[in-house]
Amino acid sequence: MTVGDSFTWAFKDPEWLGKMLLQGLIAFIPIVGWIAMLGWMMLAIDNLKAGRMELPPAGFHLARGIGIFLVMLIYGIVLAVPAGVLLGLGAIVAAVTNSNDHSSVAALPLFILGYMLAFAAGLLIRVLYPALILQTNRAGFAGGMEVQKVLRVSTFNLGNTIIAALLIWVASLIGGLGIGLCLVGALFTIPYENTVNAGIVAWYDKESGPA
Repeated sequence: MTVGDSFTWAFKDPEWLGKMLLQGLIAFIPIVGWIAMLGWMMLAIDNLKAGRMELPPAGFHLARGIGIFLVMLIYGIVLAVPAGVLLGLGAIVAAVTNSNDHSSVAALPLFILGYMLAFAAGLLIRVLYPALILQTNRAGFAGGMEVQKVLRVSTFNLGNTIIAALLIWVASLIGGLGIGLCLVGALFTIPYENTVNAGIVAWYDKESGPA
């Protein structure tokens, strides 16, 4: 399994189309469908790590998906807090001084710093994404919440981490195409995005050292 195989491995399963479309249909269910999709991705990672180029059956894989769903949610909220605080303070300053001609000048530094932190937080979560998926796959929710291990995996080979993060970002663009061009297309592009992610993380697991 090479990182390039991440974009093609799923098509080696003779039943790939039916599995993807059914899982894509489940993904349209708010929250529950998203968790099921993440669980399906985790099972695909398991198959690849075991040497099987085989997609998991479509289904409500909530037990496997809830861990990574909560991990990503918590990391996202925590990393967003500093930017949110600054943007909120900026809004308060602008509102309190709205009768002053210099109100925008007073609030501007807070808004600029807030948006800079928001950008940095988004970039950081993207870089951490491969390690977060890998650690959650290895040890469940608790593994994903072990910040020191996540950072150790991320920095073990920074080059591979950046490659994995960039390719996962590319996969997210592909996944979004089905929504942007034709909503029905998302039945295929979203599951395909997750098969690509599974391939990337399986490759990343080989290159990241022991758990």
